[in-house]
Amino acid sequence: MPKQPLTAPWLDITQQIRQFDRNFNILAIDTIGGGCINQTYRIQGNHCDYFVKLNKASFLTSFEAEAAGLTEIQETHTIRVPEPKCYGYNTVNAWLVLEYISLNSVNKNSYLTLGKNLAAMHRITSQQFGWSRDNTIGATPQKNNYTASWVDFWRHQRLGYQLHLAKQKGYGEKLQQLGEKLLTDLDSFFTTQSIVPALLHGDLWNGNCASDQSGQPIIYDPAVYYGDRETDLAMTELFGGFPFEFYAAYQEAYPLDKGYSIRKTLYNLYHILNHLNLFGQGYLRQAEQMQVKLLAELRS
Repeated sequence: MPKQPLTAPWLDITQQIRQFDRNFNILAIDTIGGGCINQTYRIQGNHCDYFVKLNKASFLTSFEAEAAGLTEIQETHTIRVPEPKCYGYNTVNAWLVLEYISLNSVNKNSYLTLGKNLAAMHRITSQQFGWSRDNTIGATPQKNNYTASWVDFWRHQRLGYQLHLAKQKGYGEKLQQLGEKLLTDLDSFFTTQSIVPALLHGDLWNGNCASDQSGQPIIYDPAVYYGDRETDLAMTELFGGFPFEFYAAYQEAYPLDKGYSIRKTLYNLYHILNHLNLFGQGYLRQAEQMQVKLLAELRS
């Protein structure tokens, strides 16, 4: 056991883990950095370690949704994710307990496999766009009401929702005027393809993937729903991008429509608007420039 007696929430977490790992005891608790929303820890046990996310009690629904998303991906047997073990709460905290995986950076071979595995995951489909529950994108609520039309889903539950949040935060005028024009003409971006509701990670950038000790790629921190697979690919290009090997492997397994080169800006606008709403003014100009670019594409 740790040198100091366990206190809440660790006593509560220990009791919950013992429901499936009967003899579990915490030997050490190590803080793990890297997240800006949750506190994260590795708890070392007498025969097994676990990864724990900890936040205020009000975060329980977010942890429930994350566990459900990881399970949705895990059950496809296409790409590795940390296995969710349990989640719970007390009067102060909520927590999510996951399988602990010792992570490495992703090398070229791992990126090749990641591209193939992601293509396989994207072949898992649904009858409609959305998901069985709402979740979060970062700390922002993400609506996932099932919708038959992808354009309607993206208009109302993605771009429209983020623009509404931005207006509430005082980002009006140019951003809203451009956004209104874009939402009105949204159908024009979808004239060359038939979109299938594919299982998406939803928040796939290089900070949410790694590899295990054997080099097998792992994705985590999902914002799962069923939508256009191009949205996952677009986000991989947003913050630094993935290596060539990843895109080549994906394209070989599941080629993209030629219109992707334009639509990726439309899809990444959602994430930039979300960053504007989460982190402030620094993303306003980028969001406006993306809107101008997209509207120019409609006139060309």
